[in-house]
Amino acid sequence: MEESITIVLDNREILSGVCGANDGNLKVIEGSLGGRIAARGNEIRFDGTSDAGVRRFKTLMENLVSMVRKGENPSPEYVRSLADSESPPEAESDAIIQIPQGFGRVYPRSGNQAAYIRSMRKFDISFGVGPAGTGKTYLAVAHALSLVLSKKMRKLVLTRPVVEAGESLGFLPGDLAQKINPYLRPLYDAMESLIPYDIIHRMEENRTIEIAPLAYMRGRSLNDCVVILDEAQNTSREQMKMFLTRIGEGARAVVTGDITQIDLPRRNDSGLLHAISILSGVEGLHFAWLHTVDVVRNPLVKKIIQAYADTQEQKTDDRHDLTNEIHNEKRT
Repeated sequence: MEESITIVLDNREILSGVCGANDGNLKVIEGSLGGRIAARGNEIRFDGTSDAGVRRFKTLMENLVSMVRKGENPSPEYVRSLADSESPPEAESDAIIQIPQGFGRVYPRSGNQAAYIRSMRKFDISFGVGPAGTGKTYLAVAHALSLVLSKKMRKLVLTRPVVEAGESLGFLPGDLAQKINPYLRPLYDAMESLIPYDIIHRMEENRTIEIAPLAYMRGRSLNDCVVILDEAQNTSREQMKMFLTRIGEGARAVVTGDITQIDLPRRNDSGLLHAISILSGVEGLHFAWLHTVDVVRNPLVKKIIQAYADTQEQKTDDRHDLTNEIHNEKRT
């Protein structure tokens, strides 16, 4: 079993591009694969912990060298997407999002994220369903900005149900946009990480970005625009039907939601759950499923989500056991 490998590069320029600023790319790979990486002269040596890690490192290096030879400078974000993905790099190259005037390209960090991006490109209505931290909103906003800033769509419409998570904020001052702004903050956080703020401000001024409270969308027909419905798990059945029937000629809609975080009084009233149950077979729309393994936030988030999921499963098992005990007592 071979647990180390040395990559010899042609020249210092290629070495610099592969390593990144302050060896940032190598640090990302080291953190993902484990082991130790050292760059000396025109050589990069990797001392891994397994043969599989060595093979993965070699594949990553070949991909990065190929990019640098083509004149590109792979960023730590791109390297992280390659290192975290279980698929071969070339398998997800068609799912990269390029945003005009943006800070850089957006790369899928898993096979499920790549499938989600492809579904947004292919279908008029696509759903991104998964737990917190899986990139549902971030990728939806990146895709929408790429369409609007490349002039393929006339504008971006942002909406979500105004449902508070367990506490009431009371009266909010300001006009309609100011009242709903706190609820749309996650969408704006994503935009600010993707494009400069002055572009966002300009898009707001010329109404290329529109904030549309879900409650006020009845009767509208949204044409030649891309619409994002965020936190869709908190829509009612009627709201979800109303939203989906607003999509007009040449429009695209992305619906994101987490069915494990429904804040409605009754879980079964969720418009997202209802849509999943009756629309899964409808042609022209698509459900992309993201899971705990797709979480791209702090690694602790994966563990937290899994712990809550395990607790929920245990509660379900306990309820089943209790039900069986009651039935057995009745029989005796």
